[in-house]
Amino acid sequence: MPKIIVSGCNGHMGQAVVKLAAEMEDVQISCGFNRTPAQKNGFEVFSNPLDFKGEADVVIDFSNPANLTGLLAYAVGTKTPIVLCTTGYGEEQLAEIDEAAKKVPVFKSGNMSLGINLMMRLAREAAKALGESFDVEILERHHKRKLDAPSGTALMLADAVAGGLPHESEYVYERHSVRRPRGREEIGISSMRGGTIVGEHELMFAGPDEVFTLKHSALSRDVFASGALAAARWLAGVTEPGLYDMDDLLG
Repeated sequence: MPKIIVSGCNGHMGQAVVKLAAEMEDVQISCGFNRTPAQKNGFEVFSNPLDFKGEADVVIDFSNPANLTGLLAYAVGTKTPIVLCTTGYGEEQLAEIDEAAKKVPVFKSGNMSLGINLMMRLAREAAKALGESFDVEILERHHKRKLDAPSGTALMLADAVAGGLPHESEYVYERHSVRRPRGREEIGISSMRGGTIVGEHELMFAGPDEVFTLKHSALSRDVFASGALAAARWLAGVTEPGLYDMDDLLG
């Protein structure tokens, strides 16, 4: 039975993971990491990961990019695999993740939903099939508390499309400052924030006289918590250091 640390345990996603794990018989929560170490669920919570001296098989992180350095220091120092579910990393932080993955198993995904990851596969295949005659636009909608824009998932979808196209792609995040015709190489990415929207992603292929659309809506946070726990159970059995993702989990 994997012993799991939940980083960001007192946040909305952390609480979703904790509550779903409590309903499972094949996982156990060892402790939590959180900036404010209030105990909400009957296990110890640490503001500094290095203060935890107990046993754990894997970490699930749903916190904030600002916590990455301390989390990776714990993971590498204790040889504990880590599942990174947070988005909004900068280039230096991505380099930190790559370096840590040389020493410990690291699972990284901007979206833990199985449906979203299927959507990415379909997006890549659609780009291959439709080719250069279709323009691609991505629209993502999230709740008003989400800090990063565009979402990590929108960027993952853009990468999937770009991987299926025969030419180099340029990601365009806004159009109001430049008055010019749309270029063939462009993938437009737009963001909306409001209310309590858990997460919606729409991918549009607009071609001559027809439009093809893929859309995914997350109806609750449980879909991400379930995926994170599935990744944690899988990663707990991985012994080789490396950077893993949902393709490795899904096979």
